Amino acid sequence: MFKPLDPLLHSELRLAIISILLSVEEADFVYLKEQTKSTSGNLSVQIDKLSEAGYIEVKRGFVGKRTRTVCKITRVGIKAFEEYVESLKGYLNLNK
Repeated sequence: MFKPLDPLLHSELRLAIISILLSVEEADFVYLKEQTKSTSGNLSVQIDKLSEAGYIEVKRGFVGKRTRTVCKITRVGIKAFEEYVESLKGYLNLNK
């Protein structure tokens, strides 16, 4: 029996955001936008969805007169990603 894949992480952009945040302590909006090659609007929506699920922590502030959004993965997000990978391995028949 296959474990279902987390629909929140099954989105290409949300999976990319989580994957990036796993490899850095934190990342700002501009960095995530550059790395994912997404539009500002789409990235913002996906960040909000991950934040609402508790997968990432988002801090908004200012640097001078410019807004700055910084994202960091949470323990819940790490666990969700690990479970997603394990579920994926099941589909690939790697869990033996």
